[in-house]
Order: sequence, then structure tokens, then C-alpha cells
Amino acid sequence: MQLNILQEQEVAVLRDLIAASSSIVIVCHKSPDGDALGSSLGWAEYLRVVHGKESVVLVPDAFPDYYLWLPNTEKIVRYDKHSEKGDLLLKTADLIFCLDFNESSRTEGMQSSLDASAARKVMIDHHLNPQMDTALTISRPELSSTSELVFRIVWQLGDFEAMKKHFAVPIYCGMMTDTGSFTYNSSYPEIYFIVGQLLTKRINKDLIYRKVYNNFSPWAVRLRGYLMCHKLHVFEELHAAYFSLSAKEMRDFHFIRGDAEGLVNEPLRIKGLKLSISLREDDRKDNLIWVSLRSVDDFPCNKMAEEFFNGGGHLNASGGRLFCSLEEAEKIVVKAIHVYAEKLKR
Repeated sequence: MQLNILQEQEVAVLRDLIAASSSIVIVCHKSPDGDALGSSLGWAEYLRVVHGKESVVLVPDAFPDYYLWLPNTEKIVRYDKHSEKGDLLLKTADLIFCLDFNESSRTEGMQSSLDASAARKVMIDHHLNPQMDTALTISRPELSSTSELVFRIVWQLGDFEAMKKHFAVPIYCGMMTDTGSFTYNSSYPEIYFIVGQLLTKRINKDLIYRKVYNNFSPWAVRLRGYLMCHKLHVFEELHAAYFSLSAKEMRDFHFIRGDAEGLVNEPLRIKGLKLSISLREDDRKDNLIWVSLRSVDDFPCNKMAEEFFNGGGHLNASGGRLFCSLEEAEKIVVKAIHVYAEKLKR
């Protein structure tokens, strides 16, 4: 099965960059998800095992607690907590790997330090329209995840046999979470060949699933029930739905980071639904609303995210943000749904 994605020249450049570097930093986007963490930790393990290069995974801010079990998370440096250390790492690095983001603005608080770094940069990403000045850009939007991309690179370089569980576990986790447990953007045979290869490393995929998805507090489960019962708006004729979560409701239900993970997918259980949108009010900044969109089949929620929510993403999984009140955000959602009515009715 053909898994190779790099040209011979790209392989040579990547090998040379790694060989010539002694101070390597791996960075990912703000609010790291399973793919950002999985690809970063997997790539760091690859650099250590195969090339003998110790690297530092530097993340902009916190990630959900249910990823803390991933191997080597204790070594991750959080920029929002240790900005001076983060600045020094970026300043003194000679090679920076930028994983799971297509432009430096997605690192938010550490963007200026990342942009100012004189280190050579390599992007490994699966989002559309890469916009960074790099020594090498490996961008494959057609793939399920950056974790899959990392696997394919390691496979093409002939180094997969050397990898063990500490590589396979985060890579599988990243692929699983970025496809909604293989329910979207995953209908091609290569992805299941890759899963099969990861299983040869004796990972427990069922346990990985439970640690990510069956790891909520009683309050988080109650919140989900409350939102689906009291806050869900369904446009049956348009095959769309949305719900909102306010800062007060987050306080009432003792919300912690990650409690809303995957919740935007729940309305898609409704028969015939094509589009689900969630709105979450930021609990620290006024007039900031985080938007998540999920769709099925060929409905382009990434186009809707670009047009209405200052965002973008993939065909069936996208996000954005609005700078307004929650009430105003709901009006924008309703408008967006009606603008796309014809596509939703098909």
C-alpha cells in the first residue's frame, strides 16, 4: 500500500535539517487537542529514538486533563505558565517543528516569539492554506490528521520498525480524536492499514478510547444532558441544529477544560441532520464566542466558518470565533443556516 507523501528532495532536506540541529523545539496550536498533542509527542519520540535528538514540546496553553496519561506529557512546557522559558527555547532553537497549524497566529500568545526566532522551521500540518515562511512545508489537507502525516513520514523514512508504544499511542490517539473515532474524513483504506500497523506495537485502542471519551465528571455529564434538553435548537426542514453555552452555565456546572469535547457531534445523531454548531462563551474575556461546526457528507462547514465565523478548517469539521455577545452570536448562526439553506436541504 502506498503511504509515501514526500518527494526525494523533501526527504533529503528533512534529514539534513534534523542532522544539523542540536536544539529542537516542537510547537503546536493554542488549546491543544488530541491531534496537536499526539503528533507532537509522537514526533518528539521519533527524534529521540531514531536520531538521538532530545526535543522540547512547547504548547501555548493548557490542554484537557484527559490527555495527561499520554506518554511524556510531563515533559511538555506550557508557554502561558513559563513564558520566559518558552521565549528562551524559541530564541536559542536552531530547528522548530510547527505541528498541526498552518499559520503562526494560531499559537496566539507566543506568536511574536515564534515569528522572531531565527531557527529554521518545518511545518507538518493538514490544514488548508499554509502561510508560514519555512525551510520545509509538509502540508497535506487531504489527510485525516497531522498524526497520520507524522506516521507516514516515519514510515517513508523507513524508521517505523524502530518505534515502540510511546510513539504508537499518541499517534493513534491523534488520529482517533481528529476523525471523531473514525466517523469522518477517514473513508480511505490507507488509514486502516496505518491503524493495523500501530496495533503491532501492542497498543490498547479500546483503552485509549475510554481514557479520552469516558473520562468525564458527573457534572460534565449533567451539563451535556442540560444542553441537549434545554439549549438545543433544531431546524428540521434545514437539517441543522445549534446550541449555546454561557459563562454562567459553565460556572453552574463546574466546567473545566475539555468538558465540551465532542459535544458538537451529539446533534448529528438526529436522523437526517447535516450540520451541528456549538457556541461557547469565553469565561475570561467579554464578547468572545468560540464556534465549532460539524457536518456530514458534502456539506462544507469550513466554508460557513470562513464566511460567518472568522474561521475555517476541514469539510466536515471546522471552527471559528465571534467578537460579540452570545445573543448576537446566535443571530449570526441563524443567518448562516438560512444562507446555506439550499445546500442543507439537498
